[in-house]
Amino acid sequence: MKTNNTLQTISYSGIFLSCYTDNNQKCIHATPEHVLVYVYSGEQIIEDRNKKIKVGAGQCVFIRRNHQLTMYKNGKGKDNYKGISLTFNRNVLREFYSKLKKSDIPKGVAVSDKNVFPIQQKVDITSLFESLTPYFNQNVKPSDQVIHLKLLEGIYALLNNSDIFYPLLFDFTQPWKIDIMEFLNDHYMDELTMDEIAIYTGRSLATFKRDFKKVSNLTPQRWIIQKRLESAYVKLKEKTGKVQDVYLEVGFKNPSHFSTAFKKQFGISPTEV
Repeated sequence: MKTNNTLQTISYSGIFLSCYTDNNQKCIHATPEHVLVYVYSGEQIIEDRNKKIKVGAGQCVFIRRNHQLTMYKNGKGKDNYKGISLTFNRNVLREFYSKLKKSDIPKGVAVSDKNVFPIQQKVDITSLFESLTPYFNQNVKPSDQVIHLKLLEGIYALLNNSDIFYPLLFDFTQPWKIDIMEFLNDHYMDELTMDEIAIYTGRSLATFKRDFKKVSNLTPQRWIIQKRLESAYVKLKEKTGKVQDVYLEVGFKNPSHFSTAFKKQFGISPTEV
């Protein structure tokens, strides 16, 4: 279990619980596996392709693998955000598929181009997630056998929910990579490590660095700093913010570091713009 004053998480081999005590916790989601998310309390706002999907308490959503989106996990009223996720790795899905009677697979189901699927509130979904709460409430690790059974139960629940999940869950083609520059242009102000950026773009760290060299002569770290400084210059030039606010807005943590880097890049201090 990991804790701080805003977040508590418990993770067990594909089952992940998160609790937030502060509002507006922003998360970037991009994993190579399908994920099923259930909200116990509070709400989750998912931003995908300029669309916002709200997931309230007692609601569930399926997120397709290899897709990047932004989540906001918020408390509501007196209730903190509390949610649980099931992650379906390919080994579990392949095992399930190998035992599935092929005659039971519906024919002619088109592959959806959607990436986020709100799930109907049915008994099998509700009972699945409610059965997991005692483990987390008492901080007791489920056995590997129980975890495996719960993941299988999740697959059955999805297939029972809609035939559309057959071609989604049992597509075993290799994952694609997210465009590096597109991702960085969207997230250069976010506080992300190089390891996290590599994961979110579907790469190992070594592959990310190698691919980045193909699109920029700068290191990733230097590219991010330069982009932040350019954004800060525009904000200061257009008088849309003060120096003491702008350096934080663009992702810097230290005003002295910001001022030094700014002067090195533009030849003037931020206050001279």
